[in-house]
Amino acid sequence: MKKRQIMLISVIVAAILAVVLVFAGLRKVKIDNFKPAAVMFVIDSSASNQKELPEQKKLLKQICNLLDPEDQIKIIRVSEDAYLIYEGAPFNGSNIDKVMDEFTKYDSKDYGTAYGVGIKKALNYSRQMKKSGYIPSVVVIGDLENEGAAEKQLNWTTFPNDIKTVQNDAPEFSMMFLYAHPSKLDMVKETLSPVLGEEKLIISTKHNCDKAIRSYLHALGR
Repeated sequence: MKKRQIMLISVIVAAILAVVLVFAGLRKVKIDNFKPAAVMFVIDSSASNQKELPEQKKLLKQICNLLDPEDQIKIIRVSEDAYLIYEGAPFNGSNIDKVMDEFTKYDSKDYGTAYGVGIKKALNYSRQMKKSGYIPSVVVIGDLENEGAAEKQLNWTTFPNDIKTVQNDAPEFSMMFLYAHPSKLDMVKETLSPVLGEEKLIISTKHNCDKAIRSYLHALGR
């Protein structure tokens, strides 16, 4: 009887040890494979996009809620001009709401859309964040209309080369474009697919954003 008890205890101890080792191994694999992301949001607050803006801000928060606590975000507001309005953790919902409400207010003077300035900033931040150990990505939320000063608009001819420059530092770089008209998104697809490929370029109208976000998380390696 005593011999059986010793054998049973030995089996139980061995089983527990095996479970602990497997758990530790899986945990180590997860940690080693995980790389934090840096997501640069470019959101259009111009007069032409104000109707859709409330839903777009909710969408931005939805994406933030799906990110990891170790990720970082930056929000660039685009209108007549473009500038950074938030940088930090994706889960700081209160501050994100405050800055977006404050700096995306309707202003009849802000007619133009400085997408060129805003996306250039986002690409530069992407290269910087890659150097800090993050997987960089850019999410553009807005109608992609070219309005106002021509020098502030996006140059679609040079845009692919701008992305290639980022890819030299960050081959895993990805982009997502949401809420634009299908004709604009089709132009995005034709222009950027040869550079980013199908998996690293995600586009969607406002009607299919949930599916697009799932594809986007996959592009981030999640």
